[in-house]
Amino acid sequence: MTERACDDCMARSWLLGRLSGHLENVRRRIEYVLALDDDALIKAVAGRKTAHLEQEFGALDVARVRARANVAGIETLCRCDPAYPQGLRALSAPPAVLFVAGGLERMVDLLAEDPVAIVGARKASPYGLDVAASLGRDLAVAGLTIVSGMAYGIDSAAHAGALDAGRPTVAVLPGSADRPYPPGGRALYRWIIATGAAVSELGPGTSVRPWMFPARNRIIAALAAMTVVVEAGERSGSLVTARLARGIGRPVGAVPGRVTTPQAAGSNELLATGACVVRGPQDVLDHLFGAGERIARDPGRLPVPVELRPLLQAIAEGRETRDALARAGFDPDHGLAALAALELEGFVIRGPGGRYRVAP
Repeated sequence: MTERACDDCMARSWLLGRLSGHLENVRRRIEYVLALDDDALIKAVAGRKTAHLEQEFGALDVARVRARANVAGIETLCRCDPAYPQGLRALSAPPAVLFVAGGLERMVDLLAEDPVAIVGARKASPYGLDVAASLGRDLAVAGLTIVSGMAYGIDSAAHAGALDAGRPTVAVLPGSADRPYPPGGRALYRWIIATGAAVSELGPGTSVRPWMFPARNRIIAALAAMTVVVEAGERSGSLVTARLARGIGRPVGAVPGRVTTPQAAGSNELLATGACVVRGPQDVLDHLFGAGERIARDPGRLPVPVELRPLLQAIAEGRETRDALARAGFDPDHGLAALAALELEGFVIRGPGGRYRVAP
């Protein structure tokens, strides 16, 4: 396994894991607290255990910390190494060590040029999931690395979109890189590390705690050349990622959502406060590289047959059921066959209650 982390940085990473329970008490100030040096960090959060932890830290055997990573199959890269992702250096507290599953050199290569973070709601709408998967697929096909947090909903859909297109993706995990989080994402985790990488600032075996999510979000924001929020409620963690991205001068985009949809309240608010409107991959490419400098490539979908275009247009206009289409003048028997053709070709998606929607 590749080890590119100095003793001081490995010791710092151990300290974060050792203090993880104490850090939970200061999670609302986690960005500030993580910027403290080792001695100040212990004094700030350890309370009555300060003296004990100072002694334990002073006697730390770093070789045992390295061995634990090796046993878990995890590679390491510290902020002292020239290959450390440059975007992370914009943070007030860059991770001391990146623990990597899937391949350290692969991760370095994937993060070298203009990664895009796609994040959003865990309880996403079907529309949001479709858009996230489509953006992940099309931006990956355009040559950009998709970065996200592997959470249920938008994050997982973005990863899956890139992977479905045969492109690698990078997941930033709140806990250790050797374990999928959420645990129900084992299949997606295996898929990600087969061609891409899973990354964490915490060593193997560290249990997940709530403070780790905003800490993880700062890493996503700093790794990405641009952060795109697909859906986000008013208190979504994705808004934290957007705020952190703005704080270090990175562009933020958001996908417009229905004003009556709770999942879109936060993302629509981002648009109201100056986020770039993202209607598709071309908006992201134009914002990053200049209008028309890079063109989103067609991922391989065939053109819509001429005879099916009126039906597809009717669905796009909100006639989402067979009854609604019949009332709009589409022959029921012919319409049923045409709907099946559109669905088989991937132009529409059938949802609950027999409602159809246009695929992104």
